[in-house]
Amino acid sequence: MQPIVAQLKPCLVTPKAGRVYYWCRCGRSANQPFCDGSHKGTGFEPMQYVTLADGEEVLLCGCKQTRTPPFCDGTHTNLPGGSPLDDPYSEQNRAVPTVEARADGRRILNGGCYVLSPAAANMQIRGALQYCAVISGDSGALYQAQFYLRLTAARSPVVACGERHAILFVKAGRGSVIISGRQFGIAPTDGVYIRPTEAFQLVADSGSTLEVFASACPLGDLEWLESMPMNFDAVFPVRIASVDPAQRKAMGPRYFQTLVDRRIGSDLITQFIGHIPQSKPAPHRHLYEEALIVLNGAGYMWTEDGKADVRAGDVIFLPRKQSHSLQATAADGMDVVGVIYPGDNPSINY
Repeated sequence: MQPIVAQLKPCLVTPKAGRVYYWCRCGRSANQPFCDGSHKGTGFEPMQYVTLADGEEVLLCGCKQTRTPPFCDGTHTNLPGGSPLDDPYSEQNRAVPTVEARADGRRILNGGCYVLSPAAANMQIRGALQYCAVISGDSGALYQAQFYLRLTAARSPVVACGERHAILFVKAGRGSVIISGRQFGIAPTDGVYIRPTEAFQLVADSGSTLEVFASACPLGDLEWLESMPMNFDAVFPVRIASVDPAQRKAMGPRYFQTLVDRRIGSDLITQFIGHIPQSKPAPHRHLYEEALIVLNGAGYMWTEDGKADVRAGDVIFLPRKQSHSLQATAADGMDVVGVIYPGDNPSINY
């Protein structure tokens, strides 16, 4: 006997601290996601769950196939009907307007979601480095900041993020990154992890222009140091995460690979790279705040009352719990790299 798929999407619940709950494991309960006694005789006893704090929103599995019970782990996205698509040419969707860019280059959507092209941003200069903020508290972020860095055949100043975790993504160019005295070669699509209190310096190869996105969590600005601190945390020696097709995980018709996560020490923010085929997913939400960089392809970012065109090089800021759908219109689809907080699994949605 197998558990019944009660529903494909997980259930968003906010349990009371210290209260004991019983998650339905059999799928037969009429009080999803909780047990109502319908499991009797099935062999699927409910699972006891006790929340730790008031206000702790959790997604409890509704498909009963999760590998991390009672919590959703995204398994539903690979079940029949678990990754539904939406028709961008439906009568309702044809009525959704395309938003225009504001003076600062941002295309603003519902809930503070926006699309920004760094090419339209005002770049600041420090030494040989050009940079700008693309996501910050001033633009509505609550958990993470992101900066676009550009460096041509030179060394950048020494950069730090204080007590925060930092993740880099190499969009273009070749060179190296020095992390608190230890040097690593970097190439396009590499992810890089910098521990709290460490600093980094970018070095662009001769004839190469490095384009790097730097994300930091919690929120805060970049710090500029006079010299490189020699405090590399050798407990976490692996700092470069490269694309490996063997590590891809299916998410319905899409797939993704985690780059920087808790495996190399980042237990606060997670970086992934993923592919969206030519399609428009049905609107959905996440419990995490997300920053997406469009690597190639084109399409639209949809929210309830508007859509914004997106193209290679654009940054998308997606607030926590905002309904959205990222459509890929190019025949070859769209590749994106994302940074999420709080969370470590980009396949979990509701």
